[in-house]
Amino acid sequence: MEYRFLGNTGLKISQLCLGTMTFGRETDEKTSQSMVDYYLDAGGNFVDTADAYGPGDEAGTSESVLGRVLKGIRNKVVLSTKVGFPTGHGPNDLGLSRAHILKEVEASLRRLQTDYIDLYHVHCWDNGSPLEETLSVLDGLVKSGKVRYLAVSNFTAWQIMKALGMSDRYGWKRFVSVQMQYSLVMRDIEREILPLCENEGLGVMAWGPLGGGFLSGKYRKGEKASKDSRLAAVKPNEEEAWARRTTEKNFRIVEAVGKIAESHKVTFSEVSLAWLINQNVIPIVGARNMEQLNVNLDSVKLRLSSEELVSLDQASFIEKGYPYRFIMDVYPERKKI
Repeated sequence: MEYRFLGNTGLKISQLCLGTMTFGRETDEKTSQSMVDYYLDAGGNFVDTADAYGPGDEAGTSESVLGRVLKGIRNKVVLSTKVGFPTGHGPNDLGLSRAHILKEVEASLRRLQTDYIDLYHVHCWDNGSPLEETLSVLDGLVKSGKVRYLAVSNFTAWQIMKALGMSDRYGWKRFVSVQMQYSLVMRDIEREILPLCENEGLGVMAWGPLGGGFLSGKYRKGEKASKDSRLAAVKPNEEEAWARRTTEKNFRIVEAVGKIAESHKVTFSEVSLAWLINQNVIPIVGARNMEQLNVNLDSVKLRLSSEELVSLDQASFIEKGYPYRFIMDVYPERKKI
């Protein structure tokens, strides 16, 4: 496992992050322990969770399991968690208000059995809380030592840039990285968010790196998702919904992935993750069992040729549209906007 600096910080993280959304849900505690041990033995040091992860509406389960699993080895991991999603049914049990953040950071620290959180994400943009309120309380958490670095997830580009500008204006701690949906079947962040991150020195973590399992190669055109698959459990209005995945273009992407996987004698998942690693982002790899985890970790060994990268890029290409197309017409010699 290789290591990279997280954005413009001096913090080194492994090239694959272990996602623990399954802990306490699809994965029991014994298996969760085995997964963490195996990941650490493979050289990984970056573990991600969230205060809202748990079976049904049982928020906090993943953090609680992870806290017990990491007991005695907490110093071996860069620990990431999040705040903002619902953790209860009350009117103040969600969002990015001062009240909710201060309540939830204490709950996360308690469940994780730690004195500090290495990377604290705001989980999603909150239209109901003033951005100044959110950023000022986050800055206070860093200054208190309860949080070491700040990150953002599921924001638009203008929202990220507004937050960075406000932090700079008031001397508050900035976001150092983003966590966004990114895969061969979901490249939308290439339009504005990835260029913003490169310009502002933000690290990039990719959730859903296998498209909710669609890029694993187990789905075929004309077939329905098997009842025990992750995609079968996704609601029609959710981001990784079956209807969003089973498009003509996405099946062409899977076909391109399959050809490369066959030539290397590896899995579809390894090819899909290797493509992401080549984009200089950190895939968050989750798993329900040890077999899935082993396959995901093997992706760091795969080296894709320039021809294979071009093939995947062509199959999954997204049109940037206006005004990017217009600007490139004016300055065709400039590769980046």
